Amino acid sequence: MTRRTLKLGAVLLGVGGPGQHHTWLNPEIPGDASVDIRWYIARAQQAEAALFDHVFIVDSQFITPDSPNHYLNRLEPLTLLSAVAVHTSHIGLVGTLTTSYNDPYNLARRLASLDLISGGRAGWNVVATGDGGTAGNYGRKEHYDYAARYGRALEHVRVAQGLWDSYEDDAFPRDKENGVFFDKAKQHALHHIGEHFQVAGPLNIQRSPQGQPVIFQAGDSEEGRDLGASVAEAIFTHAQTIEEGRAFAEDIRARAAAKGRNPEHVLIVPGISPIIADTDEEARAIEAELVGGKDFDRALKELGRPFGWHDFTRYDLDAPFPDLGDLGDRSFKTQAEKIKKLAAENGFTLRQVVQHSIDARRSPFVGSARTVADEIQKWFEAGAFDGINLTVTVPSDFARFVDEVLPLLRERGIARTAYDATTLRGNLGLPVPPNRYTGVPVQ
Repeated sequence: MTRRTLKLGAVLLGVGGPGQHHTWLNPEIPGDASVDIRWYIARAQQAEAALFDHVFIVDSQFITPDSPNHYLNRLEPLTLLSAVAVHTSHIGLVGTLTTSYNDPYNLARRLASLDLISGGRAGWNVVATGDGGTAGNYGRKEHYDYAARYGRALEHVRVAQGLWDSYEDDAFPRDKENGVFFDKAKQHALHHIGEHFQVAGPLNIQRSPQGQPVIFQAGDSEEGRDLGASVAEAIFTHAQTIEEGRAFAEDIRARAAAKGRNPEHVLIVPGISPIIADTDEEARAIEAELVGGKDFDRALKELGRPFGWHDFTRYDLDAPFPDLGDLGDRSFKTQAEKIKKLAAENGFTLRQVVQHSIDARRSPFVGSARTVADEIQKWFEAGAFDGINLTVTVPSDFARFVDEVLPLLRERGIARTAYDATTLRGNLGLPVPPNRYTGVPVQ
């Protein structure tokens, strides 16, 4: 058996995501980084040189004036990743695409195109849209309820996977001598009729060298965990402690096994934001400065996002946290419920809830390069994760992780010293899905 190695992803956030209110002021970051393809290509090449498994592009399709800076003005994921694909050769390309406001055929075709363009490096981060305001951008008066969102998500992925098998691997002989371009017997229509979608097929594109794009997913609710256990091959999550991370991994793998899947084919890859300095004390001082420098008013407004961008500025900050009823049930329900529970159990005022949201962004991966490497090793060997997704904004901060932390992890045999394959599946150690019509993996 090959030794288990740490999986590495880079989440490219340009001018800064939630809680990164002043990131864009850093002189290393162009003011238009989130819409500058050169910035993304440079970061992807930096990650590839460091033997990262993938770059990760987050996305949503609804904004308000109070949305995080990166969200206000950013490139569409698959357009972005297609450009990055032709400037890289090994690193995976993972894009966030909603099952709530896409049709399976169109989405499957676009992802299959990226997979072919990149030579088998595409990944799909499956999301059931939480931002309820998105409905208004797609002609709907109301956002899908929670059950419909996750029902659509599961069926959407299954349909896409069926469409990706439309052609057997030798369906195109392209035999010029005998004038045979295509074998009609090796094309398969899907004829799907389900609760949410009707899709005839076939898809008009062949399978890639990795068979199908790798399925990523993020979601911590019961419905989210079940979706991940059903279809995900890598799960993007967050945990504050090793115990939380290990409990999440054990739960997901138990659910996957109960659904007849190999639990070892589900990777847990949380997002982290390390802070690295020459000493632990310096790193903690940097963290304190970052936390203390966060904009309280901006954090107050961002608190509204899980509740459908509810306006919290209308309330007295020092009064008890407001009774919001079922507000949030059609948005980021799990996150909204956690906030309401936090306030109720602790008797927090609105001000205290906002301050907690600022303080809670503290990372366990803060210190000297050796301290951060030790902590990553501890989590990895404890089974709290299989890999990490690093938030990337300031290039020199990313370089410090690459140049100082990664060599230590390589010395310990935890991080790879060379790519194992040219496909995303190959590098993640995931099997190629067999074509459902032949039972044979792509060759």
